[in-house]
Amino acid sequence: MKLSAKRESLLKPLLQVGGVVERRQTLPILSNLLFSVKNDRLNITATDLEVELRSTAEVQCDGEQDFTLPARKLIDICKALPEGANIEISLEGERATLKSGKSRFTLSILPAQDFPAIESTATWERLSLPEKVLKRLIEKTQFAMAQQDVRYYLNGMFLEVKEKQLRTVATDGHRLAISEAPFEMESGTELEVILPRKAVLELSRLLSDSDDNVELEISSNHARVNLSGASFTTKLIDGRYPDYRGVLPQNSDKQVIADREALRHALQRASILSNEKYRGIRFKLHSGVLELLAHNPEQEEAEEELEVNYDGADLVIGFNVGYLIDVLSVIQSDQVSIMLSDPNSSCLIHAEDTDESRYVVMPMRL
Repeated sequence: MKLSAKRESLLKPLLQVGGVVERRQTLPILSNLLFSVKNDRLNITATDLEVELRSTAEVQCDGEQDFTLPARKLIDICKALPEGANIEISLEGERATLKSGKSRFTLSILPAQDFPAIESTATWERLSLPEKVLKRLIEKTQFAMAQQDVRYYLNGMFLEVKEKQLRTVATDGHRLAISEAPFEMESGTELEVILPRKAVLELSRLLSDSDDNVELEISSNHARVNLSGASFTTKLIDGRYPDYRGVLPQNSDKQVIADREALRHALQRASILSNEKYRGIRFKLHSGVLELLAHNPEQEEAEEELEVNYDGADLVIGFNVGYLIDVLSVIQSDQVSIMLSDPNSSCLIHAEDTDESRYVVMPMRL
């Protein structure tokens, strides 16, 4: 069988699915992509047994066949070929030959029947929402997910439909991020699932700021997102997500309004001399003034002073500076609101003009 396609029409779907393929695999077949050719349409699938991504390309072919090719090598070859090049792939035995102009490459293939497929159970809920809304919800919260935490349910993102809101929640036990958008299930039911960390990062890469709707299908153990020209499937984390509502500060009586960019830059400068391990920074609040103090074991110190809108009592409180910078990097408004109560209580941060995304950061003892 032979198939041919323009470099660009093949490279785009290859790059789309390539992010799923891990460089180190337990099974050799997982380093390959599955190609399914039928009616001049090519389906390309990648999986790591946890997530699966399928994309399509228009090709010209003289038959129907399923086969696999090594992902990284094929992507690198296509990237290295000149723009507008025509690519021809022919199969013979356990070898595939790729020709383009005067270039010729022979690649080994593995049996298509050995390629694992994620078998999802019957879909029991469907959600349809604008692609840009799902992208925003993920981008506003994904940074707070845990990495390799023994509490496995924290190594992912909680997605919830409740109270006519679609919410994404992420926490690593030291900070919490919540973002929400108006949404109501057609069935009127509520929904709670935990998406794995890799699935969240991959979706963030795939989603665009399009106004077109994407469809999210949820089953008891899988979620599938149907995008334009691609289908993404992931296993769900089986576990009970902690009660994030109980973490939200309720009795904060001190509010700081600050210029977001000025505060972010000041924190970045002060962080240079913070303790590299603990990343602590001290907030000293006076009427209309916020002082930022950082020091490290080498007795080096950094001081920053900002004018802020604050008329409460004097307060000194410590935070992990990296957590604060992460929050200020995803908020897009000019002004931020920081709600505080005492040195031992968490702070609540959100854009001054909206609380559709809220962030909780625990204090540090310094």
